Amino acid sequence: MPTTDKPLETALREHVAALAQDIGPRTPFDGDGMDRAARYVADSFSEAGLEVSEQAYGFQGKRVANLIATPPAAARSTRYYVIGAHYDTVPSTPGADDNASAVAVMLELARRLATKPATPPLRFVAFTLEEEPAFVTPHQGSRIFVHEQQKAGDRIAAALVLEMVGYTSPRQDYPFVLRWAGYPSHGEFIGIIGNWRSRRIGRTVLRGFRSNPRLPVEALTVPFDGRVLPATRLSDHASFWDAGIPALMVTDTAFFRNPHYHLPSDTPDTLDFDFMAELVDSLELAVEELPALP
Repeated sequence: MPTTDKPLETALREHVAALAQDIGPRTPFDGDGMDRAARYVADSFSEAGLEVSEQAYGFQGKRVANLIATPPAAARSTRYYVIGAHYDTVPSTPGADDNASAVAVMLELARRLATKPATPPLRFVAFTLEEEPAFVTPHQGSRIFVHEQQKAGDRIAAALVLEMVGYTSPRQDYPFVLRWAGYPSHGEFIGIIGNWRSRRIGRTVLRGFRSNPRLPVEALTVPFDGRVLPATRLSDHASFWDAGIPALMVTDTAFFRNPHYHLPSDTPDTLDFDFMAELVDSLELAVEELPALP
């Protein structure tokens, strides 16, 4: 397991290798990959100094769980920001970009922020069951999380959801309606996707990202919670949107850039770990911009 004295890029590589190479496919129906991945993520959070709890539930006769990690300073907070990423995969793929890349970035960001003073209250959440057949059903891990936290009386100020964040390419495609909108033709930027309700938090996060000139960033705000552009809803941020909670998806744009999407070829050697390391820096800067919570 990565330790604090290793270079950031090395730590990210080790997380991705552990999830995508040593464990491989992470589904509840194919061996023990999901359970092993959950243990790895929970142990990584704990080793970084966060308190970890499981939000377990049943799905088609299997036990699955979201993993919620809380920095010590935020242990008693019932109003907080969420930073999350799903740790499951579709069957037959090692899921390096989708979504070990995002989990790795989340783990290293959590390590940096665990004991940092003056950080707003945070919850780091590793979501289960983002992929089919649970996607957009009440069994999706992020939907369970939002429902349970609201039922408990917690107030989620906003969420940053990391979804495929490790692939770069000389070529970048876009949905048809965005092809002539002036976005870059090279896939070497990180994207931030928000809905109308997320505009304020989006401006704040974008300001933090732009403080890191080494990582280009592009932003998109979509109306009607993304229903006019369905590709912008294909991750756990949509669970927050549908509950009326501001949320942003941070992404390398998935299949608009990465030809290995949902394929066995989604392997660690295809990722850009320098790019991922810069994303950790940008996210840390963005967190520093987040408004204090009452």
